[in-house]
Amino acid sequence: KIRVVEDNAINRKVVLQMLKRLGYTPEVAENGKICLERLEAESFDLILMDIQMPEMDGYEATAELRRRGDSTWITALTADAMPEDPLRCRIAGMNDYLSKPIRSETLRAALERCAISRKALRA
Repeated sequence: KIRVVEDNAINRKVVLQMLKRLGYTPEVAENGKICLERLEAESFDLILMDIQMPEMDGYEATAELRRRGDSTWITALTADAMPEDPLRCRIAGMNDYLSKPIRSETLRAALERCAISRKALRA
């Protein structure tokens, strides 16, 4: 199960279409606060988390999830790719990082990294 946390409607639509072409039926949250509220009722295997959002950004939402003990795989999404972003995302508790615009092959690779990690945890 995948949740896409993205405030920009166009970016959200693009990611959702890519995931659907890959056979997934993702769910959406428009910001980190909504994501946290919805995760109280339902868990996910992967969260694709935009970094810059109103109300609660991806860094804040990830920190709160980790504080709660949630170990869901989180892949950061960012449009303003800076050299220090991947490290900052890891420090915040995110597992992976994708810069926008996202391409199908990089999204597929990120999904594979998530799946491999989840299999390793079950072994």
